[in-house]
Amino acid sequence: MEPTNKTSVPKSEFPPQAEKLSFNDTQIAFASKSNNDLKKAYFLFRVVASQSLMVVGKFTSIWALKLHLPIKGIIKNTIFHQFCGGENIEECADTTKILDAYNIGTILDYSVEGKNEEDEFEAGYKEILRTVETADKNPHIPFCVFKVSGLCRNTLLEKVSAEKDLTKTESAEYEKLKGRVDALCKRAVSADTPIFIDAEESWIQDAIDNLAMEMMAKYNKQKAIVYNTLQMYRHDRMAHLVIAQAQAEENDFFYGVKLVRGAYMEKERMRAEEKGYASPIQPNKDATDRDYDAAMQFCLNHLSNVYFCAGTHNEDSSLLLAQEMDRLELDRNDERIFFAQLYGMSDHISFNLSKARYNVAKYVPYGPVKDVMPYLIRRAEENTSVQGQTGRELNLISREIKRRKKG
Repeated sequence: MEPTNKTSVPKSEFPPQAEKLSFNDTQIAFASKSNNDLKKAYFLFRVVASQSLMVVGKFTSIWALKLHLPIKGIIKNTIFHQFCGGENIEECADTTKILDAYNIGTILDYSVEGKNEEDEFEAGYKEILRTVETADKNPHIPFCVFKVSGLCRNTLLEKVSAEKDLTKTESAEYEKLKGRVDALCKRAVSADTPIFIDAEESWIQDAIDNLAMEMMAKYNKQKAIVYNTLQMYRHDRMAHLVIAQAQAEENDFFYGVKLVRGAYMEKERMRAEEKGYASPIQPNKDATDRDYDAAMQFCLNHLSNVYFCAGTHNEDSSLLLAQEMDRLELDRNDERIFFAQLYGMSDHISFNLSKARYNVAKYVPYGPVKDVMPYLIRRAEENTSVQGQTGRELNLISREIKRRKKG
């Protein structure tokens, strides 16, 4: 079967000399935003920049929603509007069309978390399946995605990861989980749409890694359809990448991987300290950056059986990968390589990469406002805590507002 890329620009459309990449062009970065959108985003990031306001807003919004106070509209028109595509797939259609116009793919991410009942897991599975079915009909959706913890209990995944014996009931529950994961991957194959299995906390990750490799061995025979996700802020993930790629090569299947820095650092460190084991987290940011860039280089050096997505908001890593692709004389729309960022963040990276003809996609979270609050809070806290993140967004938005006034 000849590999196809659902979102990349046909090779014949490339200019003789592709554009030089820069992340400084705010006109390109915010081409899809109205003046009102920019003002809203500027206000939101100013609020996020204040840690005291963030703490107050976090607890106020959670309790207000629990008490059914009429603040849903406020949330939906501010932080939800910035970071989510809608409350359901249909509401995401307008967002998808805007990204389509700039040749940026949409990754529909059902971001409902914290469920614990079987009927909730079944409902989550059916909703994720809907995203795959939607992708089957839309050439601008290059990937689908799901969290294994959205399909079963975390305590079960923790027990499997620890290689503890399961009860008869737990064994049946685990088989049901495997059936759901297999069905999603099988449907992704028929849709010809790769599917990401997201990374989660270290104490449940071994079970997820094993499921991902099992699905890859089954479905990645002709190209990568199933991708695992590696959080490079863990000090053991580079070694894991090397071993996993070798296993895939030895067993004659393609290895798919999404590389991210990570999302659970404080929780990981706190748990390690409480339980008295060595933290799985890198000693500092430099070590994380080093391993992230090394992982990208490793993937580039093993494209004979590796497909990968660089999920990063880091300008240096994004530029490094783009430059390395050019140095190696790889097509900028090589289907084995993608960039991805979260919707509502780092548009200067996403839109400038797309303008320069690299493969780019945006994670577009969706779900009922109340149910995606944990996701929204993490995004806001991430922008508050990550050094320079909010300042960078504010500076870029401010520059574009000034440019438009002058223009």
